[in-house]
Amino acid sequence: MSHTAQRSTAIDFFRGFALIAIALDHIPSSVLSHGMLHTFAYCDSAEVFVFVSGYVSAASWLAIAARKGIDAANWRFFRRSREIYAAYLCAAVLMLLSGAAAVALHVDSPLIGETGLARFMAHPLAMLGNIAAFRDQPYLAGVLPLYVLLVLALPWVMPLARRAPEIALSGSFALWFASSWLGGYLPTVPGSIWPFNPFAWQAMFMLGLLCRLYPLSNAFHTSRSGRALTVLACVLVGTFAFVRLFIEIDPQPGYMKQNLASLRIVSFAAVAWLAAQATRLGWISALARRLPGVVTVGQQGLVCFVGGALASNVIDTLLRATHVNTFLPARLAGDALAIAALLMLAGGARKWKAVRLPVAAT
Repeated sequence: MSHTAQRSTAIDFFRGFALIAIALDHIPSSVLSHGMLHTFAYCDSAEVFVFVSGYVSAASWLAIAARKGIDAANWRFFRRSREIYAAYLCAAVLMLLSGAAAVALHVDSPLIGETGLARFMAHPLAMLGNIAAFRDQPYLAGVLPLYVLLVLALPWVMPLARRAPEIALSGSFALWFASSWLGGYLPTVPGSIWPFNPFAWQAMFMLGLLCRLYPLSNAFHTSRSGRALTVLACVLVGTFAFVRLFIEIDPQPGYMKQNLASLRIVSFAAVAWLAAQATRLGWISALARRLPGVVTVGQQGLVCFVGGALASNVIDTLLRATHVNTFLPARLAGDALAIAALLMLAGGARKWKAVRLPVAAT
């Protein structure tokens, strides 16, 4: 029982850390973002977030199915897809408002273009309809349509993954292999894309799901094969870090992330294996006990994702409007403000849910 709790805390810690990193990564002047995963690896916090979401979704489905039955578990995830869709609409509106705020403050910000504000000003009703249909996905809201589809598919994926994991995994990677071609059939409008091709990124979600269903034993981790994998992961992480820091210092082409390039999967797998070893040794649980706020952020993932996206835009706009976005103390203050905003939002969301749930049960 204690092992399960430790593992759950570690997973929430990883998800919380990923959400904080996502918020920092989207503040162009952030100082702390230079120490995040994308700086020394060919993957970033998006892989962590989607992988952990697959893991957590499988754990939640199994827990509900054990208590209330498979139908209840499936229905819960249909409702969850509605919640994520509502969060997506909220995030999209907040992104448009962020772009409008930048215009009102006469700030020279990429937000104005990235949020699709020009398209909205030209055809507001048409764009709102396109946003609702996923044909137009404003800046930073684009991962949520992917999440909606993945959660909707879970009631069909889980039985297959439990009965025939090899078929589920091979089918997932067949979709990933064809994702660049299949992505051409995704509904879009001119000037907009799906920043996360669902045919590709479902593979990362599936890996997380299967890791929850079929965890490796401690005996394997400490076996000769497990130790060999740890050595290989160290070599890969070190090699990728050297290349990223000293050779290929330019950002990767956008299509590599959009279509989840194989290099990103290999890089993430190496990092994830080392993270699993740190978890097994108790290091992550110890860190989580010292940083409980990060765990809370992970537990309030959906609220913190939307809030983090807004915080990133607000802080970037404020730094640009006050012309201090190149001043190191101000940049560090912006990072601290973003982290504090997420910690406060997560704490508030947890308290609100604690109050609401007893009321709902009466």
